[in-house]
Parts: sequence; structure tokens; C-alpha cells
Amino acid sequence: MTFGPASRLGVSLFDETPPQEWVPGRSNEEVDTLISAIYRQVLGNAYVMESERLVVPESQFKRGELSVREFVRAVGKSDLYQSRFADCPRYRFVELNFRHFLGRAPNSYDEMKAHSAILDAGNFDSEIDSYVDSDEYQNTFGEDIVPYIRGYKTEAITHMVGFTHTFQLVRGASTSSLKADLAGKSPKLNSLVINGTATAVVAPGTTFRTPAINSRSVHGTSAGEGGKVYRIEVTGYRAKAFNNISKFRQSNQVYLVSYDKLSQEYQRIHKQGGKIVSVTAV
Repeated sequence: MTFGPASRLGVSLFDETPPQEWVPGRSNEEVDTLISAIYRQVLGNAYVMESERLVVPESQFKRGELSVREFVRAVGKSDLYQSRFADCPRYRFVELNFRHFLGRAPNSYDEMKAHSAILDAGNFDSEIDSYVDSDEYQNTFGEDIVPYIRGYKTEAITHMVGFTHTFQLVRGASTSSLKADLAGKSPKLNSLVINGTATAVVAPGTTFRTPAINSRSVHGTSAGEGGKVYRIEVTGYRAKAFNNISKFRQSNQVYLVSYDKLSQEYQRIHKQGGKIVSVTAV
């Protein structure tokens, strides 16, 4: 079950596409489709050139010598995967591995720290094995199901924060893990996971990158109806032009506002050209 309408969350394609599974008697065309689905998931929806394909593992998979899970492992341990993702900062690499192999965002800092410790020991292959050999992977995908994006489903996560973090890693079915992402190779979830901070969930086509802690402002939170405070997430502000940076670049802000200041704050934001992404009670 998803937390909201899949079409508005930008995951309708994931939600409407049944899991792809290898079964005996598949045609060559169906096996090729499975191979493409594995590349797409494990490589974060990136395009794979013909010269980059893993010829030997593909051949073994087609002959039935490798299961889907073992082919996923082969792609994850390949030079192709390492060349695309291993040079990312440590926690960015870990969060992308969660997306690629388990289909969700990390649920806790302890999870990220455990995988970081594996990489600290210089064990790239062991890091990949830690996902593919995990109970979660085997209970969810088994030997024959291609991993898929599932972090927006209630059965895949332990708390609402993890649900919102999924949308920091997946911005619709047409985006890849690195391209068309404001963060690029920079970590997206590190401080958010450590502090258990939820993030904005916005429809595809709206760009919102959770701002740094010092970009968040408190406005009149000491008073309000019943002491209620609301978090307003805003995008669309125009940045000032400094050092040849375009003045049209958009920046984001988060405001904490008491109930009796909401109307005043709405007017101020709209007057300054901001676009309110969400308003939630704190």
C-alpha cells in the first residue's frame, strides 16, 4: 500500500508495473527484458551502452547458470557500477546502494554507519554482498525477482521519515540516481537520517532540495493557538547574482511559524515570489 496517490507522488509507473520475475520457459525476448530491468534498477536508471554490457554474466544468466539475484550481484560488483558510483562521498554511495539493491532509503543512521564501516575496511565487494545477502533482500525479492523501487510503500519502511527520504533519492521514474539531481554526487540524506528529519514530498517537475539547517528560520513560534507551530517549505526564491552565479537560480527555505502568524507569513512569501511546497504541523 502506498501512502498517497501514486500519480501525485511521481511513482505511478513503479506502482502500476508488476515485479518482474524469472520463471522457467521464458523466451529469449523476455530474458532480454529481465536483463534490461536489472541494469535499470541496479545502475539507477542510467543508460548502458552496448560496449558497457557485462557479456559473460549475461551469457551465464541466459543459460540459467546465474539466478536474478546472482546477476544483480555481478552488476553491483562490476567495474561498470564502481566507475559510476564508487567515487561518490561515502554516505552518498551508501544511500544509493540502498536505492539500487533494496529499493528504499536508509531507515536509520545505524544502517548507514554499519555499511560505512564495511567500506572503511576497504571491502567494496563485501558492501555489495551485505545488501544482496541480507534477509530483507531474500525475503522480498528471493532468487528470481528483479529488485524495484518500494520505499514509498508501508511494508518497505519503518517510519514516515523513511518514506519522505525515498523521494529525495527517487524523483519520478524518468530520473536517474545522479543526473538531473541538484545534489549530484553530494550526500543527500546524511544529516537528515542522523537527525531523523522528514523532508518535503513534492510532485515531479517541482524542484525542491531540502535546505541546510542554517537556511531554516523561526518566525513567531513563541505564541499561537494551543501552542501549535507549522513548518512551511518554500521554493522559487530568486538568488542574488554573485560571482557570475545566475540570479535566476532558485533557492529554498524552511520556516517555523506559529498559527496566528500563518496568514501574515503566506502574504510575505508570495510577495517575495516564493512558492509554498508544503505546510505541516510540527
